[in-house]
Amino acid sequence: MFPHRKPPLPINVADLPPRRRQVVAPTETASVPNKTPGVRLSKVMASRGLCSRREADAYIERGWVFVDGERVSELGTRIDPDADIHLADEAKQRQSDRVTILLHKPIGYVSAQAEDGHTPAVALISAETRHGQDGIPFRPSCLRGLAPAGRLDIDSTGLLVLTQDGRIARHLIGENSSVEKEYVVRVKGELIDGGLELLQHGLELDGHTLRRAHVEWMREDTLRFRLREGRKRQVRRMCELVGLKVVALKRIRIGHVLLGDLPPGKWRYLRSDEFF
Repeated sequence: MFPHRKPPLPINVADLPPRRRQVVAPTETASVPNKTPGVRLSKVMASRGLCSRREADAYIERGWVFVDGERVSELGTRIDPDADIHLADEAKQRQSDRVTILLHKPIGYVSAQAEDGHTPAVALISAETRHGQDGIPFRPSCLRGLAPAGRLDIDSTGLLVLTQDGRIARHLIGENSSVEKEYVVRVKGELIDGGLELLQHGLELDGHTLRRAHVEWMREDTLRFRLREGRKRQVRRMCELVGLKVVALKRIRIGHVLLGDLPPGKWRYLRSDEFF
């Protein structure tokens, strides 16, 4: 048997201490880490060929970019990759003012920065070396930011593109570019068995299998190459792998744009009706 227990005293709720309520302050938006999904606006603009990523950042900072009708002016903004992107008229005007130049690069000039005392090809661009007239005046500002979109080594000649337009540069030399370039190549040596087939497909450079190429004999000592990539000294190295040595190399076409009758050391503007 349990000992007799006294009944509990009644509890008066009013005598109890007030219960503390946990109050959670509203969180400010600025203190929440940015976990917004999507892709950086500048990356989407570049992938669509609207401009380069550097240009995209400049346009965004100036408020010249609209996404789904809304102006965007904050760098690093992420968007839906399928969003509608529109450039303001100021950005379009800036793009239209940028020039693209076609140069017939001679032997002895490097494509980009000066090296080992050799002169860069851009040094050939002047009012005196211009070929023909197309109604576009030559101004020193045409040289500002002018950069080669692709390269030709110092011993090669032919068509070299220099541009201020990031869209064109990306189209010609971007990672996913498939613009075809055509070369006339004079060679010497003895082609190995099956060498022509290997030139067209099956060779590797720098650990990478080369894309399929179109290679054919034009004359006994001259080959025509059509490539959709541009590794360093690619044509010369391809020839070496099949027993040939390049004696002379000339690029005669990039995409739909031909070198034509442009003399060595001369240049002209890309016309408004020409597209790579």
